[in-house]
Amino acid sequence: MKKALFVVAANVLVLTFCNTAQAASASRADTYPNFRELAAHQAEGKDYRRVQRFPRGSRVAHIAIHGGAIEPPTTQLADAAAGGSYAFYSFEGLKSSGNRELHITSTRFDEPTALKLVAAVDYTVSWHAAAGAKATTYVGGRDKGLVSKVSAELRAAGFTVATSVPGKIAGVSTRNIANKNRRGMGVQLEISRGQREQFFAGGKLGRAWIENPANRTKAFYRYVAAVNRSLRTAGR
Repeated sequence: MKKALFVVAANVLVLTFCNTAQAASASRADTYPNFRELAAHQAEGKDYRRVQRFPRGSRVAHIAIHGGAIEPPTTQLADAAAGGSYAFYSFEGLKSSGNRELHITSTRFDEPTALKLVAAVDYTVSWHAAAGAKATTYVGGRDKGLVSKVSAELRAAGFTVATSVPGKIAGVSTRNIANKNRRGMGVQLEISRGQREQFFAGGKLGRAWIENPANRTKAFYRYVAAVNRSLRTAGR
């Protein structure tokens, strides 16, 4: 009898865990399946904006498809990395709250401006925010050669790079926008919250705070410089 009760209790715990996990997964699901649906319900210039630069002859693009207040400070990192030499794209959340509903996962991000820009370059670095209090970067993507170079440069600059990348953020799908350049392979940087907090004075990641360059720390510039060193052979 006791054994039977134990089995029943165990099954209840398993079911509870599964239901909780499924609920958590559902809560993280994108509100919109593609850009067309998002644009039909959100106002450009009020809820979101699209920003791009494309210097003549650039073969490299730094992109932040979850920029602004969606995944701070990916816009600022991609923008600084691109500078005046590399192409830059950012889809930015501007809402005072609820910017998570503007998130379209990388494998379904089909905003036309972004697709056109990425298709015109040979190398892509897609900047993202990951969870975690520990300062860590997960370097993924299909461009294994560049993944190795970026990882090495970040470590040499004193940053922690994870030795393995969880499947959900590995960035290896051919449908991932990072891999839709002319070579069919790019790099996806998933930067933990602990690491991102080190890029700004006081560890603050509020929109107004990160938009002010005066609040950037030396770590911000050291990190961007390390990523760009790995791109030296990629050309401009």
